[in-house]
Amino acid sequence: MSHARVGSPGFRMAASLAHALTGEPVRVGTENPAKLGAVRAALAALLDEVPSTLAIAGVGTASGVPEQPVGWDEIAAGARNRSRAAFDSGPCALAFGIEDGLVELPGAPQGLAVFNVGCAWVTDGAREGVGFSSGFAYPPAAVGPAYRDRQPVGGLFDALWQAHRPVVDGQAGSTGGPPSGRQGGNIGQLTQGRLDRSAYGAQAILCALVPFLHVDLYD
Repeated sequence: MSHARVGSPGFRMAASLAHALTGEPVRVGTENPAKLGAVRAALAALLDEVPSTLAIAGVGTASGVPEQPVGWDEIAAGARNRSRAAFDSGPCALAFGIEDGLVELPGAPQGLAVFNVGCAWVTDGAREGVGFSSGFAYPPAAVGPAYRDRQPVGGLFDALWQAHRPVVDGQAGSTGGPPSGRQGGNIGQLTQGRLDRSAYGAQAILCALVPFLHVDLYD
């Protein structure tokens, strides 16, 4: 059985997180493989051994926000709605929701004023946590219509990438597979695989779990 890591003698983990790490069900408000991988990666980082006990299930949920979220409020609301819907879908120790969207940074250089950020929301039915990923800027030709007209940035980026990167190592311009957001992700393509979609999402999930890792400091 895998064991949770403890950072100091005063470490206090929420019982719900401990149960999730020892095999009780974890539900995620999505069926996107990259986002499910993000939850698995974040929880695995809290274990000393290979996480064979993790039981993670994806659940199709509605975000309750526009298909292309814009602004911190919509991004967080989408993650929160998915998390709570996943929790309500069946017995589980923890439930996660993940939502990406666009936020504006006033005063940034031209073409770099709008950033993608990911939000993760976690609940056990009583305690909740929220965290965010790092931000990155999409190319202006993709992010402009997404931010201004609410066109989904994923499709815009895929079309732009295929037009400008038709073949890189034989795969960058491939048009036959699933959208990039369901594989290594747009961030994976932009960083040439150095930061993939699952690792990017895991940042937000670990940040959301902080209150579950130190219940004595957050209660």
